[in-house]
Amino acid sequence: MASGGDCVFCGIVAGTTPSDEVFRDDVAVAFLDRSPLFAGHTLVVPRQHVVTIGDLPPATVGPFFRRVQYIAAMMPTLIGSQGTFVANNNVVSQSVAHLHVHVVPRTKGDGLRGFFWPRTRYADGEAADVAARLAAGLAAFTDSRDT
Repeated sequence: MASGGDCVFCGIVAGTTPSDEVFRDDVAVAFLDRSPLFAGHTLVVPRQHVVTIGDLPPATVGPFFRRVQYIAAMMPTLIGSQGTFVANNNVVSQSVAHLHVHVVPRTKGDGLRGFFWPRTRYADGEAADVAARLAAGLAAFTDSRDT
């Protein structure tokens, strides 16, 4: 998928859009979120323009998420947090149409509660039904896209 001419993250990857970059290699670029939840909130993007995780070529998934893993593992030591929250939106709530993973520093008592939206509960039997539908649809998974 070619990069869009107006994709701000493609501009950051290309070096034409300023950012507070924290990591760059041949797979990914990471930079501070301009509207952070907490100081150190980092976005990790693949160098290749793709919109969602489903668009990321299978051969790139592992290398890309290895960078996410590394940043999430190092963040507590580097900025003094106790842990991290790692999240990815696909389309809904995705403010920039370029795959990006949020790595957010967390400290007990920081005020962030669970996820960023209200939580609900399943009605009696609903969880089993939803799980069965997902399991049935996911059972067809093969690694054929990896070849």
